[in-house]
Amino acid sequence: MAIPVETLFLDPAGQGTLQARIQQMIAGGILSGRFRPGEKLPSSRKLATHLGVSRITVTLAYTELLSNDYLTARGRSGYYVSDNAPEPPPTPPRRPDRDRVDWTRAIGQRFSGGATPEKPGNWAEARYPFVYGQADPTLFDHANWRLCAVQALGQKDFTAQTADQYDQDDPQLVEFIARHTLPRRGITARPEEILVTLGAQNALWLTAQVLLTQRRTAVIENPGYHALRDILTQSRCHLAPIDVDGDGLPPEQLPEAADVIFVTPSHQCPTTATMPLPRRQALLDRARALDSLIVEDDYEFEMSFLSPPLPALKSLDPDGRVIYVGSFSKSLFPGLRLGYLVGSEPFIREARALRASVLRHPPGLMQRTAAYFLSLGHYDALIRRTGKRFAERRRVTEEALNAQGLDIAGRARFGGSAFWMRAPNGIDTAALTERLRAQGVIIEPGAPFFADATPPAHFYRLAYSSIPMDRIAAGIALISREIAAMQA
Repeated sequence: MAIPVETLFLDPAGQGTLQARIQQMIAGGILSGRFRPGEKLPSSRKLATHLGVSRITVTLAYTELLSNDYLTARGRSGYYVSDNAPEPPPTPPRRPDRDRVDWTRAIGQRFSGGATPEKPGNWAEARYPFVYGQADPTLFDHANWRLCAVQALGQKDFTAQTADQYDQDDPQLVEFIARHTLPRRGITARPEEILVTLGAQNALWLTAQVLLTQRRTAVIENPGYHALRDILTQSRCHLAPIDVDGDGLPPEQLPEAADVIFVTPSHQCPTTATMPLPRRQALLDRARALDSLIVEDDYEFEMSFLSPPLPALKSLDPDGRVIYVGSFSKSLFPGLRLGYLVGSEPFIREARALRASVLRHPPGLMQRTAAYFLSLGHYDALIRRTGKRFAERRRVTEEALNAQGLDIAGRARFGGSAFWMRAPNGIDTAALTERLRAQGVIIEPGAPFFADATPPAHFYRLAYSSIPMDRIAAGIALISREIAAMQA
């Protein structure tokens, strides 16, 4: 029996290449029981015409299914569902008639509903994406990343990518961090003092879990990183938000009860303020007097294209009380999810044990691929190229903001990838965001960054990392026009 070509359709929302989607369509039909062993597939020519794709695409899909034993070829007769193809389950899966669990009582601790907003998943489709923290595909070194991934997949690296390392990290990646990345921030560390994490956010979570209890107090910047505030709220520790000024966190405002101080001295999130050296020293002195620990999130130091960054706070610390958080997800791409913790060996030992109990270690393939990309010089070349392009976009953005009379509340002293903006009083930037999204403009409202019970509503963040330079001025003109319309 032949399978009618009219019954085969590609899922419009399917992911991947056309070849992969055709494979998924046929494999899905076999796994669901729609296509049975011995049934004949349409010819490659007929299916290609029906789907509107090239014949070679269908042929390649059939060949891959043949190699995986989903299909079998019979001389010149064509392709058939293989007798050895996976069999559908004897009893089809079914959902319960209704959910009889009272989840309001069953859930012991809630993690949803925090301050961290969701970024629109279709941001790349917007014409004016002033979106922070997303990768620009026009800047990334796709070719060399692919070559490094192929190299990591080689037989020589089989153990590195496939073995369960339990609580250990890729030694090549750790060595690069110790010998190349950290010295650029004035930091020296042994491998026992470095832990690879699933991005900076995972590093912050591990740190909070190891250092904080319900009796301890965490100091956070206000405004500050909203995801950190969610993490600390979930840990049930006491929170002490401290208002930042033009130089970042003021040390004299730290409360006596401060146990752990979370700070972004090099590039305050979100105001972009840089903490001067005298204040960094004052913060260390105050922490020593309080016997507090400091967690330094150095999330964007690579984007210092205007002038070299100041030394990291940890490089000035003689006591070992600073724990350093770094990330490759910002400088490479956010989906990489690779960051690292640097701290005293007793702390790293506990963080490593906690990580092992939750996820063992970050995937070996990603660690080894990143290690090759970093050690072969591709990373430094990418940072130089990105910094040059960001400098151009920053100049164009600042000129457009000044031309439109928009108020810049914070501009990074050394570079960065965004401006912290202040709309006129009375403008709710959450409402402004929705109005602009309908016009293809994406900005980030500022209220979620504040820990206040009633946060100010007139701040917003404007990033230039992912928008083509020739669209910046037009996008900012739309922002200015919409603000004026809301004031009318």
